[in-house]
Amino acid sequence: MDFYHLPLSAPCQSVRLVAKALGIHLNLKELDLLKGEHLKPEFVKINPQHTIPTLVDNDFVLWESRAISTYLCEKYGKNDGLYPKDPKKRALVNQRLYFDMGTLFHRFSKAYFPVMVQGNELNPDDVVKLDEALEFLEVFLDKTAFAAGDKLTVADLSLLATITTIDVTAGHDLSKYPNIERWYAHLKESVVGYHEICVEGANIFRQAFKPIRK
Repeated sequence: MDFYHLPLSAPCQSVRLVAKALGIHLNLKELDLLKGEHLKPEFVKINPQHTIPTLVDNDFVLWESRAISTYLCEKYGKNDGLYPKDPKKRALVNQRLYFDMGTLFHRFSKAYFPVMVQGNELNPDDVVKLDEALEFLEVFLDKTAFAAGDKLTVADLSLLATITTIDVTAGHDLSKYPNIERWYAHLKESVVGYHEICVEGANIFRQAFKPIRK
């Protein structure tokens, strides 16, 4: 399978974590968005939306990281551990994935990308909205060891990539969230490929753009 990605991208990292957990080999094809490589005709032909990550599995093409991760689990998972088949458990995992995409990662990118990429001033209101999203995650983790229950799922791997980027790249203070810190510390030590994928990727991001230390 060909996997078009950028190492510094948290969504791309999350798919790679899922592939590692499933024992799937991805043929990594790096695209430099800053050089416009995603706009080349050969890639636009593959993905007309010209976004990464993009997966090419024989004649099947898919983009959006969370869609890719769940597809890999459903097609190649030896069991349903990472993406449970039970409707209620799966619905909860999906909700956490949508939360990561539409709330947590969205609010992080809105707050910090203009500062890191464009050199803008940090907007305090955007930081407040990000903190609110982190409070939501703190509540999710209040009664369970993992984001969507008592076992590791794709939701944790997606959120782990996001939280690592928030921590390492932006230096955002997580000390106010003991449940997140407990979960984060456990996953950093237990998730296969975490350091080579997430930490190295976040450091590339931090070095490539303006780091933020408040």
